[in-house]
Amino acid sequence: MTTASCCEYTSRATTPNEKRGVMVSYTSRATTPIERRGIMVSVLLVDDSKLMRNMIEDCIVRSRRYMLAASLENAVNAEIYCVKKEVDLILMDVCTADDESGIVSAQKIKKRRPNTRVIIMTSMPEYSFIQKAKDAGCDSFWYKEYGDAELLDIMDRTARGESVYPGGPPVVEIGGTVSSDLTDREFDVLRQIALGYKYEEIAENLVITSNTVKFHIKNILLKTGYRSMLKLIVDMVDKKLILPKF
Repeated sequence: MTTASCCEYTSRATTPNEKRGVMVSYTSRATTPIERRGIMVSVLLVDDSKLMRNMIEDCIVRSRRYMLAASLENAVNAEIYCVKKEVDLILMDVCTADDESGIVSAQKIKKRRPNTRVIIMTSMPEYSFIQKAKDAGCDSFWYKEYGDAELLDIMDRTARGESVYPGGPPVVEIGGTVSSDLTDREFDVLRQIALGYKYEEIAENLVITSNTVKFHIKNILLKTGYRSMLKLIVDMVDKKLILPKF
């Protein structure tokens, strides 16, 4: 996959000190886990890749300030775990085993355990994941394979009470353009097509007219240079710009 740029991360800090290079806003909060001196921060790791789990587990052990509570491959199992036990921080992959959504499970966990901090992780450039994570109440977001943000740095800042998110998804080449040239609404239309909806159904789902749907499709084809919408959708899914299951 070819990327045209990397992600820049911003954060919402909860301390009064301005942090160089990040956008800052302030809210009152309780003491966060990392501020409890002498207590290691417990971490629940959820990722369907055994290789990735092993790498992150090693990172946690080496840090000497985090303690691995459990390592799971399925987001629903993480929900069950959090019913029985409380952890300070969760590292949650978006696409977990058995096609379970980490974002959906994270939202359920946050409702039950609002003080648990959640970092959503992914290697996919899917356009909707960042907003979905925010809407689910997740605290931070980390791209595994894009940008130069280090996981431990994101963990430290999240544990301190910051909410750290990239400025946008990775930029990926698609046809004669790049993904950032497509609007969110155009991506919404593409996602609806990928889900198998007809133009009239897309119009109803997005609360727009059928003519507006056709207008967006015409613009998308002009921007990307594709002649076939089917071919464009196939390439979008192949490049992980749209993941209909999630």
